[in-house]
Amino acid sequence: MEKAKVYFTDFRTMPYGDGLPTKLKKLIKRAGIGQIDMDGKFVAIKMHFGELGNISYLRPNYARAVVDVVKELGGKPFLTDCNTMYPGKRKNALEHLECAWENGFTPLTVGCPILIGDGLKGTDDIAVPVKGGQYVKEAKIGRAIMDADVFISLTHFKGHELTGFGGAIKNIGMGCGSRAGKKEQHSNGKPHINQDLCRGCRRCLRECANNALVFDTVNKKMTVNKENCVGCGRCLGSCNFDAISFENDAAVEQLNYRMAEYAKAVVDGRPCFHISLVVDVSPYCDCHGENDVPILPDLGMFASFDPVALDQACADACLKATPLPGSHLTDNMNKPDFVDHHDHFINSTPESEWRSCLEHAERIGLGTRDYELIVVKLT
Repeated sequence: MEKAKVYFTDFRTMPYGDGLPTKLKKLIKRAGIGQIDMDGKFVAIKMHFGELGNISYLRPNYARAVVDVVKELGGKPFLTDCNTMYPGKRKNALEHLECAWENGFTPLTVGCPILIGDGLKGTDDIAVPVKGGQYVKEAKIGRAIMDADVFISLTHFKGHELTGFGGAIKNIGMGCGSRAGKKEQHSNGKPHINQDLCRGCRRCLRECANNALVFDTVNKKMTVNKENCVGCGRCLGSCNFDAISFENDAAVEQLNYRMAEYAKAVVDGRPCFHISLVVDVSPYCDCHGENDVPILPDLGMFASFDPVALDQACADACLKATPLPGSHLTDNMNKPDFVDHHDHFINSTPESEWRSCLEHAERIGLGTRDYELIVVKLT
């Protein structure tokens, strides 16, 4: 496989020159986004709207820049994300949209509609075959995302406590999975019903096709028959009271493998383009309801047709950067028992691991880790 091209520009601007959103427009045009036929096509722009309380997510201005370019090319864009597996402010479409609005993402600010890809309760998904999948045969992807003719990922590249960093593959694979899809990637287990939170409403019964949910007529609570349960996760999206949960018990490597396979299900068979911004590199995911100070400096904007090469290029740039003082990373490095892994992400969260994701993504044909970095000088 020949080297993938990854285009890069920094965050520097000149007085009275172009602002960063305009710089982003110029970068993605230089990277070839105009090669995609978008005329009259529905274009999904997948991004993370940020958990409420977290302010390290990408600003809506960057989303607007991508939207404007898509419109110039004749496309019909919409911003999208899928609901979360865990309790929070993005576990159903109503709360998810309200969170997006509060964080500045509205049709007025971004210039296009915002759709939650897996519907009201996170159950509107479609089973998508994974070509070459070893761990996932059919990925559960938000239906609206798969209905799009063109797919664009717009990623905030930052740290992550399990996968080392959250890049394009995580934004696509984990982000486009429905609530059941996220459960499949994270967990090998069965659901647990918190008896204190269960209202006995039996809504979850409608979602179970395996006779795995049993109503306790004495206590007026739901219980799980684990012999019948197949771990599909459909019940998770049906509960309005956060009573159903799954343990994150998949090994990190298996999580990475499944995430890569989910990403392949999303991108296969249609035009795709990928953008990552290495900015506000917080140590943890934007799914947190808070954000710590960045562990690394703001490095720049990257764009490519290849999500694997894009993640590799962003990771390489981060590993060459100098950690910021007073951050979670340097706090770890200053501990008396610190063990240097020669990797900023693992030094930040030693229980994390990221290389297996890119290796597996390359193995299944999602892309290549071998890339040519094309530095674009923009003023």
